[in-house]
Amino acid sequence: MLGALSNPRRKPRRLLTTAEAEAALRERFAGPWRVTPERSDRSRFGTFLPEDAIHQGIALLAEPLEAVALEDAIEAAEGPVLLLDQVTDPRNVGAVLRSAAAFGAACVVLQDRHAPPETGALARAASGTLDVVPVVREVNLSRAITTLQNAGFWVMGLAGDAKRTLAEAAPRDRRVALVLGAEDTGLRRLQRETCDELVRLPMAEGVESLNVAAAAAVALYEIVRR
Repeated sequence: MLGALSNPRRKPRRLLTTAEAEAALRERFAGPWRVTPERSDRSRFGTFLPEDAIHQGIALLAEPLEAVALEDAIEAAEGPVLLLDQVTDPRNVGAVLRSAAAFGAACVVLQDRHAPPETGALARAASGTLDVVPVVREVNLSRAITTLQNAGFWVMGLAGDAKRTLAEAAPRDRRVALVLGAEDTGLRRLQRETCDELVRLPMAEGVESLNVAAAAAVALYEIVRR
């Protein structure tokens, strides 16, 4: 909620709060207020929110964020870039966004079709970072990889069968982009062939792979600690 209210790119329409929640919100958010809070009884929230929604007495109706171009995202920030190849679980994408925010990623690139929409489930998993890290949607992921390569990025795809580890392969003299595939299928052939190099994370014997969100967090940490 604070992320959405603080994000100048987000266009709020209505903000419903209980009296207690509004007081707590005003203590944490100094403004500017681009929408006036409307008082509401807690019982009313169940009439317009999903049954399992965790609202804490606050609900914000806002417009979806406008699309961000990949070129604009990498020019606006200096961090690494994450590309998700057909990762469809909104909870995983939300968790990846949290790691991306924690480690200063410039953006997260999703496929236009084979990726979850920016729904409440994704926003909850992202814990406010949906309004911190730009989400770029691309029709063709291999074309996005080429765009990054032309901009000077070294693009590495995470694959369990790679010869070198990420720590061994990550360059220190240029920006890095990481491509992660879905847990069941991994990177698709065209993405594997377009990457500059395939790398792996060192894991104990008998463990085949990590959850994609966990892999993203470990990989980002490895990159930023250099």
